[in-house]
Amino acid sequence: MMRHNRPESNPGFLRHRPHPSKKYLEEWLDLPAHIHHAAHRMANPPSDRPKSREEFRYLLECLDIPEADRVIHDNFGHGAKMAPNGDRLLVTWETHTEYYSYQVWHMPDDKLKPLAFGPLGFPAYAMPLSPLGATVNALDLLVLPHTNPPIEDVRQTMPGPQLYGSRIFGHDINVVTTFAPDEHDRERYLITSPSFDTLLTHLTRTIDTLVAIANYTRLILFPFQAFARSVDQVHQYEQDHLRQRGVITAEIATATPPLLQDWLTAMTQDFMHVSRMAESMRYKLSAAVPYDRIIRSNVALLQEQTIAGCRPVSEYVDGKTIGVADGYQQLLKRIGALVNDFQGSIAVIRTKVELHLQHQNLAMENQNLKLLRSVDKTTRSQAILQRTVEGLSVIVISYYLSGLGSYVFKALEHRGVIDNHEMASGLFVPVSLVIAFGLILLGRIFLYQSGKNTGDNPPPPTPPSTTPPRD
Repeated sequence: MMRHNRPESNPGFLRHRPHPSKKYLEEWLDLPAHIHHAAHRMANPPSDRPKSREEFRYLLECLDIPEADRVIHDNFGHGAKMAPNGDRLLVTWETHTEYYSYQVWHMPDDKLKPLAFGPLGFPAYAMPLSPLGATVNALDLLVLPHTNPPIEDVRQTMPGPQLYGSRIFGHDINVVTTFAPDEHDRERYLITSPSFDTLLTHLTRTIDTLVAIANYTRLILFPFQAFARSVDQVHQYEQDHLRQRGVITAEIATATPPLLQDWLTAMTQDFMHVSRMAESMRYKLSAAVPYDRIIRSNVALLQEQTIAGCRPVSEYVDGKTIGVADGYQQLLKRIGALVNDFQGSIAVIRTKVELHLQHQNLAMENQNLKLLRSVDKTTRSQAILQRTVEGLSVIVISYYLSGLGSYVFKALEHRGVIDNHEMASGLFVPVSLVIAFGLILLGRIFLYQSGKNTGDNPPPPTPPSTTPPRD
């Protein structure tokens, strides 16, 4: 039978989780315990989260975790097994907004068996895979009851020059670390207490709080190098834009269109670079403020009391994280202000370009009006000339018709058909005018019909005038 060390009134291990399972882990928790924790950042959480769940399922199969002792939810899962010698192995998986984590617990059945930092001592245990995603952190935690070793002895087991430690939760529970990675790239934490019951009661609370502080401290510092590079880039863009604004202010009144085009091209390129930087840094730094609040709340939750020979854990955490989120937000504000400055400068240049275009359009409109007036005057002159020519044509045609008629009438008088050819010629003059007028009108109608057949649309014919129009 498995031992139940946790008091009946105390909530189970998974009841602290957002998706508790129906099977709690009270029977698997025991002390002492050796815990390996690793957190990995997801590059694309919506797609990586289900991949990490399948990865955890594969991990449980590789570790030969019995199917009856596996529980897998959307964002949390666990599996446990017992070795032939009575040692217990507990594996948990949990996803968060930006990362997911594994915890592997080894709890030996022999309570007098010494535990040490380094590889887990569970029989035949080895991590069978390399989790996906960049490593956020890796922790090596030893939880030892019935002990409170001297600081000098603890220092021998910890890498790094400075010990950080505190008594936490207002109980006789000590946490000591150096925040320095060991030869396995894990940060070591030693958690001890003279009281078995006190340590077991606050075990999950202690582990969760320390892990949250470690995870979010690393996450808030994760984009720090990109932040430092962006600070230098923003400073350079600010200086360049300040010089550009000075040149534009001094020369914009007399700037030519080609110079305005050069300014607009250079300014637009810089604006695109800064906008891209703004989007990238906003994505990387937007979570810093809530992460900072998580760190502060968990540090306050520890209720630290000092330990002789150690600096408080909060001193290290505060030294690494205080002001970082504010610095990130200040950079985002600077980038936003720079984007607005570029937009303002581009708007000024575009306004100047539009004024040039309006001036050119007005000049072109004036030129077109002059051309239209000239064309109109020429058209009117041509119309006057055409009517004059048509009128003269009527007179000329009627003159020739009258002459031809005179010859005809003389011949008729000679034959005795008419008595006076001169009278007949005089009477034929109006007739010749009508005939000439009709011929001109028929010519216009013919030209109009020819224009319709070829696709032109000349004005409809009007009767010719025998007198030129007055201007």
